[in-house]
Order: sequence, then structure tokens, then C-alpha cells
Amino acid sequence: MKIVGSILMAIAVMAGCKKQQIAATTVPVAVVVALPVINTVDTTISYLALGDSYTIGQSVPYTQSFPFQLASQLRSNNFYVTDPLIIARTGWTTADLKRAIADSAITKKFSFVTLLIGVNNQFQNGDTATYRTDFDDLVNTSVLYAKSNPKHVFVLSIPDWSVTPFALTSGRNIATIKAQIDVFNAINERESNKLGVNYLNITDVSRKAATDTTLLADDGLHPSGLMYLMWVKLLAPQVVAGLK
Repeated sequence: MKIVGSILMAIAVMAGCKKQQIAATTVPVAVVVALPVINTVDTTISYLALGDSYTIGQSVPYTQSFPFQLASQLRSNNFYVTDPLIIARTGWTTADLKRAIADSAITKKFSFVTLLIGVNNQFQNGDTATYRTDFDDLVNTSVLYAKSNPKHVFVLSIPDWSVTPFALTSGRNIATIKAQIDVFNAINERESNKLGVNYLNITDVSRKAATDTTLLADDGLHPSGLMYLMWVKLLAPQVVAGLK
């Protein structure tokens, strides 16, 4: 499973592009989600996105990744949001992301943080106990980056790649993939609730790709811009509520 991102994409973009050519897919004009408007004059909202290929939007233009679509959606609702700062790369596990964050030595604090990580732990048959420990560390790090406010951290569940054409040709058991994804998501949901951060289940949405190929990028594995837009329509109201 693999990546690309934003302004800081310095940590990921160049290397990720060399591994897989980015296929430009077309996404319909975004439908603006009706969000409550708050007074954000003189208030710039900064955004840090942490993750893997799902965060950088592997195989779609970076503007169609969910962090960029989220920022655009918030701007459409009168929020002054900067372009997201992204630390992510295709193929990263929780351990890889932890190392990358440490190596980045970023000291800046952000208005809010998103975290989506774990599919590569599952893909590489990683240990669930290790995932739980690493995930807790990443959530706590996210809270620190969000000015120590857990309500400004938003965890997304792991999408289910068992419904993709790639899975069908991977030689793996589809039912096993789905079951393992559910186990990892049970962990990240439970830990998110325990640590007091926001949690969003986008796994059910990802499974719609089983019957709708427009929700997949040209690589037959990663989401299309349309799929990311569906996530954003769920995530944007949650972010607004957290920032109020």
C-alpha cells in the first residue's frame, strides 16, 4: 500500500512519486457541506495530517487527497485554513510514521491534527499488540501537536482494501483481510475513545467500492478523489464541532 502530499510533503512526496506514477483521476465539483459558520476573522487555522498512502492520496492528484479536500471544504465555510502540512508515505506502518515524525523535528503547534494509520501493519501481518502501543504513542503525539487539546485530534478508521481489484489478485483470502481490518479498527477505535480524541468510521464508506468502481483510483487499490470527498463530507462537520 503506498503515498504523496502538501507543502511539507518534503518528508514524503519525492520518494513516493518515484515508486508509482500518479494517475490523474477526475473528481466531480465538491458539494459544499452545510456547516455552521463561526467568526474566524484574524484567526488562521493550521492543519497537520499524519498517515500513509491514504493521507497523501496515492494515485490521485494531491489536491484530491482528503486533507486538501478537507481544507478546501472548511474554506468554503468561512474558515481561514492553511494548506495541510503532511507527514505520510505509501507503505508506512505505525513504526515508520513514528520515526518520520521524530526525524522531522517539527516544533510548531497546529489548530488540529488528523491521524489515519494501520493498513500497512495489517498488510504486513503486524502484531496487534505492537500496533496498539504504537497507535497510542501516535495519538499522544498528535495531541501534543494539537496544542494539547485531544478534541482537536481526529482519527480515521482504516479503509477496507479487501473490496478492491488489487485484493482479488493478491493471492490473499478476502474474508481474512476484512476480518483483520476489523480487528485493527476495533483497536484504534477503543484507544481513541480511551484517550479522548475524535474518531470517524470511514471503513463502511470504503466498502462501497465493492460495487462502485468510481470510488477507486486507476491503480485498483487506493481511493479516488470521489471516495475522499465522501470521507470529507463526514469529517468536516466533526472538525467544525471540535474547533468551536
